Amino acid sequence: MHPLIASLKGKLIVSVQAYPGEPMRHPETMAQIARAAEIGGAAAIRCQGLSDISATKGRVDVPVIGLWKEGHEGVYITPSLRHARACVMAGSDIVALDATDRPRLDGLSFAQTVAALREDGTLVMADCGSFEDAQRAVDAGVDIVSTTLAGYTGDRVKTDGPDLELLREVVAAFPDVPVICEGRVHTPEQAAAAIEAGAFAVIVGTAITHPTSITTWFKAAVEG
Repeated sequence: MHPLIASLKGKLIVSVQAYPGEPMRHPETMAQIARAAEIGGAAAIRCQGLSDISATKGRVDVPVIGLWKEGHEGVYITPSLRHARACVMAGSDIVALDATDRPRLDGLSFAQTVAALREDGTLVMADCGSFEDAQRAVDAGVDIVSTTLAGYTGDRVKTDGPDLELLREVVAAFPDVPVICEGRVHTPEQAAAAIEAGAFAVIVGTAITHPTSITTWFKAAVEG
């Protein structure tokens, strides 16, 4: 296992992203939030877009997991080899990409994309939405498997919290592969449950770095 990946075992990774049109949608703002998360103990930062990756890499000392979202349908998380290599050039220590078998922008298969990145010496995180995605990712030789897309690809029901059932299945099937829990981890208790279920590490995004969503949760609780 690569030392950088080994350093993430049992740790919290924070995803720092904002959507287009939102008040905090600026690379420097994202980098500042990433730095704040690092001060709080984040072992790595996951961020989206070349400008955010570059700005964040210049602000934090922990590893940066980079991705590039293109569109909103189909394969939109780092949808081609070009996107992945651009993330590396921007400063990503690890590149995250969609591990489904859906068509990719450049026509390459997921396995072909991973093979090219491995040839480059790039560390790869596979964002999975099902057990089959995880199997595909492991067969392709990725460094990390994550449950990022569980509930978003139509393969599994979207759970209220993290999909711990999928997490357990993947961990049990691939004990030698780092499996990270990501997606709808909204409380410290859920994060702890993910570790208990066998997660190598846990990624939390919205519950830490998206004030608009957090505000709606509290508003609903207060106003009913």
